[in-house]
Amino acid sequence: MRKGRFAPTPSGYMHIGNMCAALLSWLDIRSSGGVFVLRMEDIDLPRCKPEYAEKILQDLRWLGIDWDEGPDVGGRDGPYVQSERLALYEEALDRLVTSGRVYPCYCSRAMLQAVASAPHGLGSEGPVYPGTCRHLTAEERDRRARLKPPALRFILSGSPHIYIDGLLGPQQFPGGYGGDFVIKRADGMYAYQLAVVVDDAAMGITHVLRGADLLDSTVRQIELYEALGLPVPHFTHVPLLHMDGEKMSKRHANGITSIPEMRKAGIRPESLVGWIAYLYGLIAAPEPLKASELICEYSISKLPAQAITVPADMMKRLYGS
Repeated sequence: MRKGRFAPTPSGYMHIGNMCAALLSWLDIRSSGGVFVLRMEDIDLPRCKPEYAEKILQDLRWLGIDWDEGPDVGGRDGPYVQSERLALYEEALDRLVTSGRVYPCYCSRAMLQAVASAPHGLGSEGPVYPGTCRHLTAEERDRRARLKPPALRFILSGSPHIYIDGLLGPQQFPGGYGGDFVIKRADGMYAYQLAVVVDDAAMGITHVLRGADLLDSTVRQIELYEALGLPVPHFTHVPLLHMDGEKMSKRHANGITSIPEMRKAGIRPESLVGWIAYLYGLIAAPEPLKASELICEYSISKLPAQAITVPADMMKRLYGS
């Protein structure tokens, strides 16, 4: 049986881009009679707030999305909040250290400032890490450790990776793609890449559908699955919505793409579901639909592979619906 998930970061209000990923991942599982999980990825505690997490639950239910397991309904594989699962990440890290796949990195904060706990593509990190600390001697590590605590980096195998994406087809990455990456920051915070792999494996996730901005993170996660001896789920990466020349993101959250703002403006959930379904090719025209009515219309084969540009007047029509 398929088991999928939606795993938002409660660091702000949901926007349309988030809701597209949530709806499509939900449809992918519901259309196959699978189990759907909601997980809060809140390990970046300074940025994540309980009020945002609560609002995410409300907004998802408003759209018609439900879940079989989650922070408010429980389940056999809980807890469903990452900040309550730190012991699992520590155990996985210990295994990686024991197997020789981790080394301490003493590079400056400026070099590591782009290493985020929330999901982002590799493009957000800047230049590939050159492996500066990978070959330090024991004496050099000891000397640097007296000056600052280290981050911990995962050693890539150097082998090329090919996997079959559910929408995009064969994807090939050269050995060492993206460079050795941080799995635990110097301040003690576990990185997104480690946490998401541990959680998806522990929760029995078989299918991951998410935005195309995370496509280049997949090879890192595959290497972690393999290093930990865990089964690799099937990945599907769907195109992002673009508006005003850039992808929709939290930078739009104070404007017309914020779900709370849309609800306040009186937009009906059926109108938003139909709007998303039309943009992603599931229906021929943007007509109001309940999320449950869209299950029979869903097929991965209908989804476009390229980024989707939202017509300038479409948001106006949505607000006028």
